[in-house]
Amino acid sequence: MASNNLMVGLEIGTSKICVVVGESRTDGTLKILGVGQTPSRGVRKGEIVDFETAMKCVHEAVVDAEQKSDVMIRSVYVSVAGSHLQSFNNRGCVMIPEDRDEIDEQDVEDVKINAREVSIPAQNAFLHSIIQHYHVGGQDGVLNPIGMLGQKLEADFHIIHGVRTRIQNTIRCVKELPLDVEDVVFGGLASAQVVLTQHQKDLGALVIDIGGGTTDYVLYADGAVKQSGCLAVGGDHITNDISMGLRIPMARAEKLKIEEGSCVLGNCLPGEMILLKDDSGFAGKEIDRETLNTIIHLRMREGVELLKRRLEEQPYLNYLGAGIFITGGCSLLNGIDH
Repeated sequence: MASNNLMVGLEIGTSKICVVVGESRTDGTLKILGVGQTPSRGVRKGEIVDFETAMKCVHEAVVDAEQKSDVMIRSVYVSVAGSHLQSFNNRGCVMIPEDRDEIDEQDVEDVKINAREVSIPAQNAFLHSIIQHYHVGGQDGVLNPIGMLGQKLEADFHIIHGVRTRIQNTIRCVKELPLDVEDVVFGGLASAQVVLTQHQKDLGALVIDIGGGTTDYVLYADGAVKQSGCLAVGGDHITNDISMGLRIPMARAEKLKIEEGSCVLGNCLPGEMILLKDDSGFAGKEIDRETLNTIIHLRMREGVELLKRRLEEQPYLNYLGAGIFITGGCSLLNGIDH
């Protein structure tokens, strides 16, 4: 990249591949210079299933972003998703040497390493270790322990890990272009950072990012990440249900979902019909609007119930003072807020 102030994010999604070029300002904000995107191929449920095809799509999106931002892209931050991603909370602990009582930066790094000394599947790799709170000498809720006095430092972390080879496939797809990978981030976490303010994180909030093939979620309580994950359900499943149920092509089902569909039942007139035109633009078959809405509602309800069961494994659902925030392509569906 031509400037150290430039940052580029890359998301290889199920329905589209998106590249965002931004420039950091002196006030800490980010100015968007350009966005490139292309329909995604070779990707299913957030994971690469056809390496060569996916790589070509990534290249197209990068070129599009370069043209729109007038920037030569050399490195990117890569977003990853997939149901293989897992998370848990764990506490690390280190004793401060007797010859000193003051906690330093190395102690903070050591307690982070200690928190990772847990058993995860052999094929998995750590993706994030996100600090929740520190504990010093029985004092809870410490935000920065460096310089404090104490004989023991403890820290609670939210740890995200996933299958190593699946993460590496995404990284390799980018490096083959060739582009450098600055870092890898869980897509749901990136969404939450954009959507939420610090005040909302402190109050407690749930961010749900519903994409084409996956649904990412991140739950904050007391300013810290408490739960996160990725479900292998998304908007494409709704489109497929419409296509199968109404016996229409996928492309037409997607258009029908976006333009005419709703997640809410009972909000249309009895017997209300939608006139679906054929490929030539002439009148085609008629579709009952309530039937369409029922298909959408049932699939959305299934996804919500699956997410609810996941979240109920921990006690944080009752602490969402700031509420629930829905993003991603499916957030545009009529009635999604119901």
